[in-house]
Amino acid sequence: MSPCSKYEEKNCPRCQAPFDCKVGSIMLCQCSDIQLNYEELNYIGSLYDDCLCLKCMKELKAEYHNLRYQEKLKKILGVFYQLPKEN
Repeated sequence: MSPCSKYEEKNCPRCQAPFDCKVGSIMLCQCSDIQLNYEELNYIGSLYDDCLCLKCMKELKAEYHNLRYQEKLKKILGVFYQLPKEN
């Protein structure tokens, strides 16, 4: 990519889907379609150090909130807390 490029074709590091990263025109970039707070950004940033596709950002945002919910349940229920069983 040349320094004057306004966008870069990338593959999502999580799902490998191709997408255009428009860092030179951030308001036109797919990431402007999702709002992430500081904690959500930190969570995603702790897992990946490059841009993700919009679908993965939405899934990771939901994952973050599910983890927080599970943590709150664990604090409330203490020794009675059990992780949901997988099939």
